[in-house]
Amino acid sequence: MFTGIIEEIGTVKKISLGGNSGSLEIMAKKVLDGTSVGDSIAVNGVCLTVTSKTSSSFTADVMAETVRRSSLGQLSSGSHVNLERALAANGRFGGHIVSGHIDGTGIISRLQAEENAVWVHIKAGGELLRFIVEKGSIAIDGISLTVAGISETEFSVSVIPHTGQETTLLSRKAGDKVNLETDIIGKYVEKLLGGGTRSGSGSVQSEKNDKFLSWLAGD
Repeated sequence: MFTGIIEEIGTVKKISLGGNSGSLEIMAKKVLDGTSVGDSIAVNGVCLTVTSKTSSSFTADVMAETVRRSSLGQLSSGSHVNLERALAANGRFGGHIVSGHIDGTGIISRLQAEENAVWVHIKAGGELLRFIVEKGSIAIDGISLTVAGISETEFSVSVIPHTGQETTLLSRKAGDKVNLETDIIGKYVEKLLGGGTRSGSGSVQSEKNDKFLSWLAGD
């Protein structure tokens, strides 16, 4: 489990993808401390398992499903990535519950400065937006952020200077693809309600589920 509080920005040293799978070697410092082979590190929000390490880098395998679901396939040598080690049992829970299992990707539509913060607007599909609520939590490239606004086609977050300096988000530009992980609580709620499928009294139950989810979203 992760919290979405980025520990450092790493640099891709080597990426080897054959078809839709392969491996990544990433240069880092802080996240290597105390890390052993078999441990988990979130790379741009994607939970990867360390398969080998040196004093200055670690390597992780990337499977085809990960490439399909995330933006890791667009990385190249020299790319900067957000890194976070799995939460230690005695660690501070500063962000929100992040599993490192990406739900899908979004596209940055625009960045807009407002005094000391920067608004980042991200387009996403309906299958993701249904789980995103205003003032709820979202992980963008592994960064725990609060949703500040949402429409039928996109959502927005406001990024403070510290987050901008400690992560890669504000170095991105319009058109860039980002990894998205929605709040796991919303996904469990939908699952427990039947996922909007025909359950209980069929369409009647489905309608009740949709109304309840809309209520949760503040619609």
